[in-house]
Amino acid sequence: MSNEGVAAVERALAVLDCFKPGSEKLTLTDLSKKLLLHKTTVFRLLNSLIRCGYAMRDADSRYSLGPRVLYLGRVYESGFRLSDVVMPVLEKLSGLTGESAAYYVESDQKGTRLCLFRCQPHEGLHSQVLAGSIMPPDNSSTGRVFKTWAQLSGSSDERLPFFSCGVRDPYTSSWSVPVIGDDDRFVGAITIAGPSERLRNVDVPYFERAIIQAASDLSAGLGASVEIREVMYGC
Repeated sequence: MSNEGVAAVERALAVLDCFKPGSEKLTLTDLSKKLLLHKTTVFRLLNSLIRCGYAMRDADSRYSLGPRVLYLGRVYESGFRLSDVVMPVLEKLSGLTGESAAYYVESDQKGTRLCLFRCQPHEGLHSQVLAGSIMPPDNSSTGRVFKTWAQLSGSSDERLPFFSCGVRDPYTSSWSVPVIGDDDRFVGAITIAGPSERLRNVDVPYFERAIIQAASDLSAGLGASVEIREVMYGC
């Protein structure tokens, strides 16, 4: 079965994606410019969305999201479990690289980070950081992500992914990439870690592509916009 989508549906969803904080109400001209579509096409898409409750038009002919969007948001929220979003990404990344993959978030203690989820291959020697571990500030690849994106004490112009060797312990190397979530805000870091001796002999570009794609996929699952993912990860 083909996995090709339906162009009209994708265009209608693209209309909904135009509404953001600070751009809650848009004119037909605004939407046409954002979408690079003719006004007639956008008008027809909006009429369909209005009929189904996904958009509204006010007395000034400005458009906004409709109540059906809120309903779907509540349905999603009631069934949302973070592990259901994160763990499949970590499992895939670990499978692709053969190394441990982890997701870190800010801890309650300033500057520290919490290993919230982790996936480790069943065979071989691997990093021994356990889910639930709280790590102090450091210059490891993950530590640098949090310094740059959470503490805002580094340069966000540095090339991704960040890499470190022997920082947290003398025998471990890692790659890390920031993860973006709802409202296009930094929410955490995804990391590949393993023994330095083994990682010296891997296909580095392959590992880098794998973790960047994983960060993009996870960010999409956590609500990041297409625009920020293109800027951050190029995919």
